[in-house]
Amino acid sequence: MAELKTTLHIFSLLYGKKGYPRFLTHNELLGDKSLMSSLKSTGDRSEGELDRALEMAVKRGTVLHLVVDIEGRPEDIYLLNTESDRRVVDKIRNGEMALAGLKATGRLQSDAGPEDLPDIFTLYEQNIGMLTPMIAEELAEAERLYPGDWIRDAVREAVSLNKRNWRYIARILENWSAEGRSDGAHKRDTEKSTDKYSGQKYGHLFQR
Repeated sequence: MAELKTTLHIFSLLYGKKGYPRFLTHNELLGDKSLMSSLKSTGDRSEGELDRALEMAVKRGTVLHLVVDIEGRPEDIYLLNTESDRRVVDKIRNGEMALAGLKATGRLQSDAGPEDLPDIFTLYEQNIGMLTPMIAEELAEAERLYPGDWIRDAVREAVSLNKRNWRYIARILENWSAEGRSDGAHKRDTEKSTDKYSGQKYGHLFQR
């Protein structure tokens, strides 16, 4: 029961966060009065119940756990176990994303430069909504089938028309693949890719 309560609170708190990536620190969870009050009913010490609940959620695979250095001290942070957040964890571990100096508000200070472009999983979460396993699979497939700037432009067009869903974005990509883009960009590259992708899932979209 403690694990369930903690997991639901994590979902709720992360949903209300802004910025990228969205995560929670152990101190943030400890400071959540509603969560800690609910855990008192499941054990003698709510802090100990929280730690056990978090350990169970990590073991179950619902959330990801990472220890980072924040202003010279270790801090436990928790993310959802999604494709996008697994990439974040890998970047942190590989030193591609710096968390040193992270403030207690939960805002991330990344070492990525202003010219760096987000991957499509990040792009989707920043502009469309939270990833689900099914959407993550569709995005991974699209990444194999289409140029990266096609996907970014399709997301941008969908957002401009307030059509914030993957089905609409996929339809844009399908139309560009079948008919070519109006500016002619990438049309030649797509024609070259027809044979390469024809045997794959969605390969029929590349046939003229």
